Amino acid sequence: MAGIPITTHRLVPGLIEQVTGKPSAITEIAKPNDPKFSDMVSDLVNSVDGLQKESAATQQAMLAGEPVEIHQVMIKAEEAGLSLDLLLEIRNRLVSAYNEIVRMPM
Repeated sequence: MAGIPITTHRLVPGLIEQVTGKPSAITEIAKPNDPKFSDMVSDLVNSVDGLQKESAATQQAMLAGEPVEIHQVMIKAEEAGLSLDLLLEIRNRLVSAYNEIVRMPM
């Protein structure tokens, strides 16, 4: 089993154990510690939500008469709008890629 590359363990975790019936020490080493895709998407959505809330708070502060410069309000609104546009474009690309994969002939 020493000739099997580590990438095989990453693609099919537990395959060596199923075939040989013996636990593999390499399996534990080969597991990636990268963040999950769902965590990355969740962080992205949360950051966009935070920018939207900051923009709304800045607008409310200006409307309430607090000392807020108009350019700060415009910058926050534009930043929130651009981040939302980016999030929507990422979503559109993911949906398009998923639909393309689903339509692939097997």
